[in-house]
Amino acid sequence: MPDVILQKEKIKMPRNTRETGGRDFAAGDIHSHFILIIFALLYVVNYMDRQVLSVVQEAMKNDLGFSDTQVGTIQTVFLMSIAFFALPTAFVVDRWSRKKSIGIMAVGWSLFTCLTGIGKTYLGVLMPRMFVGVGEAGFASGGTAMITAAYNKKYHGKVMGIFNMAIPTGSALGVVLGGYISVQSGSWRTPFIIFAIPGIILGIASFFMKDYRTYSNSDIPGGKKNLMQSARALFKIRSLRWLYIGYAMMQIMTFSFFVWGPSYIMRCYGCREDKAGMLMGIVGMMAIIGALLGGVLSDKWQLKNQKARLLMPAICSSAASLLLMTSYALNVKGIGYISAVMFGIIAMMSIPALSAATQEVVPPDLKSLSWGMNVLLQYVLGGGWAPIAIGLISDSLGSGLAGLRIALVITAAGGILAGVCFWVGAKSFPSDSARVKEMVIVSE
Repeated sequence: MPDVILQKEKIKMPRNTRETGGRDFAAGDIHSHFILIIFALLYVVNYMDRQVLSVVQEAMKNDLGFSDTQVGTIQTVFLMSIAFFALPTAFVVDRWSRKKSIGIMAVGWSLFTCLTGIGKTYLGVLMPRMFVGVGEAGFASGGTAMITAAYNKKYHGKVMGIFNMAIPTGSALGVVLGGYISVQSGSWRTPFIIFAIPGIILGIASFFMKDYRTYSNSDIPGGKKNLMQSARALFKIRSLRWLYIGYAMMQIMTFSFFVWGPSYIMRCYGCREDKAGMLMGIVGMMAIIGALLGGVLSDKWQLKNQKARLLMPAICSSAASLLLMTSYALNVKGIGYISAVMFGIIAMMSIPALSAATQEVVPPDLKSLSWGMNVLLQYVLGGGWAPIAIGLISDSLGSGLAGLRIALVITAAGGILAGVCFWVGAKSFPSDSARVKEMVIVSE
């Protein structure tokens, strides 16, 4: 049987478990709600810092004389820095302290966001942007692990829906506020400096939340494992393998839209970054509906069908792909813009179910690593390369509207490939989830 199988009677339970009077961490009480609120707000700031470059990149490009390829390279380096640091930081988070790790990361990525806005050369923008990615690398995995540990399993879809509302919310605020501040201040640099402030404040607040006991591998059947052994344990889970591949395919579609969407709208409408940011922001804010709806429906469907955690993303990602292709073909105008809004809602419905799925087939010592592996692979297997690939295609076709449209339509097909992967993975999800028996997770 796989290394990740938990058998409760074999686990060396710590002294502070429920049996000896300890507090069950998954209590869903005020401490759990505090964790959810702080992490959701930090996730909003995380995505504001990610998306602000997308809405000011045309202004930055004109100011510093960058090409589409250079802009795409900055975006790809940022995403790949998240990718390659996601796994080691998740491994550390699982074995050290989630609240301390996340606090340090939040303060760090916020400082480098500020430095990005100060950059005056290509390397002056590229290097700080890379370190923003390094700082953000382990946040989603640590946050996902702590939140799912803080609530009963039957609420995982709902709480992950609330947590993942931060993705469209932060993305929307990043482009709306970033575009507005850029135009009003007369400088693309100002949003980076302003956006750094809330991240530092929330990062400090993270040090004051409750954390659950750090489990060593010796608490889990199979003995101690290093990073590579733990990673191999994840890949023994069939549904998780297909989830990872499918998520990467889906992110080719979504990253391309959110990285290059503002530039595409500016070229379609002939507008400045504030209007492009507003149009993208509406897409992002409407996607909040998808996060909430997806979490609730995932929980309800999962009670009736044990394959639902992956069947819902299979349907949603395929539908989102077709909607996005329609939007590009119609230059994001009229029905094309409505299609973009619907794309945001339906694509976002997939995320709560996928987040919960990565946690429900692994033991406590692999929770952060499970999501960290997903972060790594979503970038390495496609999403991280999409921005530079689009820039190269666009430049090869003249750096205009037509070339950018062709590149974006190609990447939108990733959603259909994702749907196939999730559908295949759904077949083994019930058996993979059933192997992970309940374990009491307690506070430190």
